[in-house]
Amino acid sequence: MRSPLCPHALASHLQRPLLRRFTTCRPILSSHSTPSAAAPTDAGVPARKKQTLTTLQKLYKQNVPITMMTAHDYPSAVFAERAGMDTVLVGDSLAMVALGYENTNRVTLDEMLHHCRAVARGSPHPFLIGDLPFGTYESTPEQALRSATRMIQDGHMEAVKLEGGEELASTVRKITTVGIPVLGHVGLTPQRATSLGGFRVQGKTAEKAIKLLQDALAVEAAGAFAIVLEAIPELVATEITKRLKIPTIGIGAGVGCSGQVLVALDALGVYDRLSPKFCKTYAEIGKSSIAALESFGAEVKSRTFPESGTHTYPMGKGEEEKFLNLLGKSQL
Repeated sequence: MRSPLCPHALASHLQRPLLRRFTTCRPILSSHSTPSAAAPTDAGVPARKKQTLTTLQKLYKQNVPITMMTAHDYPSAVFAERAGMDTVLVGDSLAMVALGYENTNRVTLDEMLHHCRAVARGSPHPFLIGDLPFGTYESTPEQALRSATRMIQDGHMEAVKLEGGEELASTVRKITTVGIPVLGHVGLTPQRATSLGGFRVQGKTAEKAIKLLQDALAVEAAGAFAIVLEAIPELVATEITKRLKIPTIGIGAGVGCSGQVLVALDALGVYDRLSPKFCKTYAEIGKSSIAALESFGAEVKSRTFPESGTHTYPMGKGEEEKFLNLLGKSQL
């Protein structure tokens, strides 16, 4: 899935001072932190509650939009955690944005599990969903259940996502019957982009729009707790949402959905390549990162970094002279 952020909350958390290890910038616990390094809280501010299917259902019933953001590693998971996302999806879009593959179908289940574990460490409070990659659930419901079980046990996820409509209803039912929550996905399904003629908007004709509704209803009836609607006309998504009794999460499907999701690196403006039309860029992390690294390179070349006394360590009092004297007397 090549798919809102809370920029003010994110900025305030990022400005918060963090204790640092001697050799790394990875945050560690402060005296007023919660049990996770990824979720420090200000003194006097109640710790955030863990998001569950129950809390998501409550948001849905209260008509409060559900926020979902993808994450692919520990840092992106920390950002989603601190920005207050309701849910975090470890999407197979990481194949392209994190691993450099040409499409999502190249990523394997083992690769997904590696990234899922990192995200789970960084986002302890959002509800966590792992994408089942291409080739791990389509053959039989039994194959899908094995893959979903690994996503829960080995990936430390709390639910799985899979792409497909009526044809995968029995698969969704098989997984949910044993107690694993399933997030459905209809409309533009990137794993099938080749058969769809590329990354194209789906449901543009009345007949195809009805088929999308039938797919969504079938996935709901099979036990899915929510459904992603990707790249479909706004009217179609709104009407599907009205007819379902579970949340819809839109990505390129308009504000009529029960919630929204984007790929984090798209939303943060990490890459300068053209993002999908439905993506809004909330920052320009790519440009600022390149500028920062260029500044580092220039300062290294000009020997202005590291700055003596600011980025360096002194010897003990009187030890410099002693060291130089010993050095002068030695044969070293």
